[in-house]
Amino acid sequence: MADSKKKKMMPKPPQRPNYQIWIIVTLLALILGVTYFNKSNSTIDITQRRFDRMLSEGDVREVTLVSNQNLVEITLKQEALQQPQYRNELEERSPLSPVASGPHYKLKIANPEIFDKNFEKAQEGVDESDRIGYQVEERSDITSFLLNWGFLFLILFGFWFLMRRMAGGGGPGGQIFNIGKSRAALFDAENKVNVTFDNVAGLDEAKEEVREIVDFLKNPSKYTNLGGKIPKGALLIGTPGTGKTLLAKAVAGEAGVPFFSLSGSDFVEMFVGVGAARVRDLFKQAKEKAPCIIFIDEIDAVGRARGKGAMPGSNDERENTLNSLLAEMDGFSTDSGVIILAATNRPDVLDSALLRPGRFDRQIAIDKPDIVGREAIFKVHLKPLKISKEVAPKKLAAQTPGFAGAEIANICNEAALIAARKNKKVIEPKDFQDAIDRVIGGLEKKNKIISPEEKEIVAFHEAGHAIAGWFLEHADPLVKVSIVPRGVAALGYAQYLPKEQFLYRTEQMLDQMCMALGGRAAEEVVFDKISTGAQNDLERITKMAYSMVTVYGMNEKLGNVSFYDSQQPDYNFTKPYSEATAQTIDEEVRKLITQAYERTKQLLIDKREQLDTLAKELLDKEILFQNDLERLIGKRPFSRPTHYQEYTQGSDSDKKEAAENDEKQEPSANGSEAKSDADTTPVEEHSTTEKENP
Repeated sequence: MADSKKKKMMPKPPQRPNYQIWIIVTLLALILGVTYFNKSNSTIDITQRRFDRMLSEGDVREVTLVSNQNLVEITLKQEALQQPQYRNELEERSPLSPVASGPHYKLKIANPEIFDKNFEKAQEGVDESDRIGYQVEERSDITSFLLNWGFLFLILFGFWFLMRRMAGGGGPGGQIFNIGKSRAALFDAENKVNVTFDNVAGLDEAKEEVREIVDFLKNPSKYTNLGGKIPKGALLIGTPGTGKTLLAKAVAGEAGVPFFSLSGSDFVEMFVGVGAARVRDLFKQAKEKAPCIIFIDEIDAVGRARGKGAMPGSNDERENTLNSLLAEMDGFSTDSGVIILAATNRPDVLDSALLRPGRFDRQIAIDKPDIVGREAIFKVHLKPLKISKEVAPKKLAAQTPGFAGAEIANICNEAALIAARKNKKVIEPKDFQDAIDRVIGGLEKKNKIISPEEKEIVAFHEAGHAIAGWFLEHADPLVKVSIVPRGVAALGYAQYLPKEQFLYRTEQMLDQMCMALGGRAAEEVVFDKISTGAQNDLERITKMAYSMVTVYGMNEKLGNVSFYDSQQPDYNFTKPYSEATAQTIDEEVRKLITQAYERTKQLLIDKREQLDTLAKELLDKEILFQNDLERLIGKRPFSRPTHYQEYTQGSDSDKKEAAENDEKQEPSANGSEAKSDADTTPVEEHSTTEKENP
């Protein structure tokens, strides 16, 4: 444990020496030195009369006139320095400076010409041999030097300091000269990723595809001996949350070669040409470390189709970046040792040149997992959790159709939080049921006050859904219904377990429409009035009806015609049909919905007794499950079991295989749970949302 903790600890950053203290010490020493060696600072000011007396007494050895400063410096003779009046005065004024050296006194004058006359006049009574002259100098002191040159030095030093910071000195605004450098994070032998293929569940086909790329990098001769070439790139395509980035992390952890990771937005910058420069720098670094892998997440940020949305004559920076990326991936200077992995959930907007073979040779589709994949994903996310023995991944997988890996991880985390909130030691199946309800329907609103009239409307509305789904063969039978308020505006919701299929027949879609209309039809049958609670139902029905008429060709009057163009963007407002055809489409859609509504209404009239029984039970218990429906209104009048029963109880082949395994193995003391409880709370892809009156 100690070793693992040490490995997890982040290394301490290197301690830089404190240069500020040394700079301050150096400046102080410089000031003291200048003060010590600048003799003019230790001289004593005297008057013109005293200077004349010094000259007349013959005490002066040397006189220097600094003409540009109107200053006279006086140096005394050695004999004069021995006199008490001079020695005491000089030692008291400047104890650090040697008294023997000069100058000792200074005199400020108004004009050099006047000083010359006074100088000659002061020595009129002195012998010719004792007379002295004076020297004339032009001198600049520290103040004038700083005034003349200090500002220039300050500008040069500031410019130098600014260049160092912009060249990578750190801090905000730094590294402006590195703006064209790649921002890719490098993972190699020293900085490894801990995610492996064992952490990726439910993506078996995609793992095999990328595992082959990893194997090629480790054992290239295995493939090149047969004349094969390494794929230039692989594009991971899938809806959000399906595990594209996680799969790329697993590749980084398994590859054993340098792995460059960055996002498509890292190429985007406000400066022209920066994106293309970063692409070139990225591939330059990659070629130096080849063989290696480059992973570009959300490549649609720079890989969108060219020529769309650009103004005429404009210089699109994104297109320049894409052109540079295309040339680096498959141009004259490409290197076979670099493999590109990219991920996107918008493959329809990518440029066709980016998707051609030679650039992204493989397009790996990562779909939402099926029940087997969801079970494997649950097993991965349940490992670190403290769960009870009653929690079965297979039951949880059956309760979550249409869920992606990220949503499953969220459910496991929510269940742990709910159990912790209740001060439990382990996570129980009820916690997972509450977590699924919260993810699908929202947080339960216990304080939301609903009037008895509204509650009765919601109860009959949900009972109408339940009756319609129960007595229609191709509808998804309801497995849980609740009139407990959840979320922002949901007063009740119903959960179904739809069969995982890819093709739908006309009768299946019609039965689903009837089931969705069950709530509105029940309100009219019971109260002879309708409410706003069917808004979500009507939205789904309208989309489904228009799809049947305009997309799938399921209308006799329009025939086998589809007006949907998969190549056109979503914001294309042009209609590929005339106004007369548009009117026909509207009429057929309205006719289709009307027929489904009348059929549902007649069904509820025929099953009015079961409708009232179910609504009354809902008002009493607020939550009903599929076994409650069987108890109240009987089994479904169809031989085929419900999807939920197939999932939780297993098919005939599954039961036979389980029986054979039980015969081979001895019964254990604990015993494993053979089949799931029908009272567990499954989840549906579509939740009926009751909304308050606006």
